[in-house]
Amino acid sequence: MNKHWMKVFVAAIFEVAWVVGLKHSQNAWEWTGTAIAIAVSFYLMIMAGKDLPVGTVYAVFVGLGTAGTVVSGILFFGEPFSVAKILLIIVLLAGVVGLKMVSDGKSEEGSES
Repeated sequence: MNKHWMKVFVAAIFEVAWVVGLKHSQNAWEWTGTAIAIAVSFYLMIMAGKDLPVGTVYAVFVGLGTAGTVVSGILFFGEPFSVAKILLIIVLLAGVVGLKMVSDGKSEEGSES
């Protein structure tokens, strides 16, 4: 995995943090952390989009963020577990991996990744 895809992966981790923060923040420090997570996740996604196909970057970012948010809800916040949820997350992640695999890793301007 090159450094640009690593930015997308880290951005997705911060996306999970800010989505959880939007639901669970209750004081100024928690809201500040949520705002920082939003800024970091979008900054990393934008920086990766300068060197990778932006559509693929966004799809991978959202897919990983969605999967991470569902899994963290089940593991940490008592949301109900179901086999259907897990199977659908696997299908989602397969699509994300497939998009990354068919991506040539170059932006439309032709810059190298």
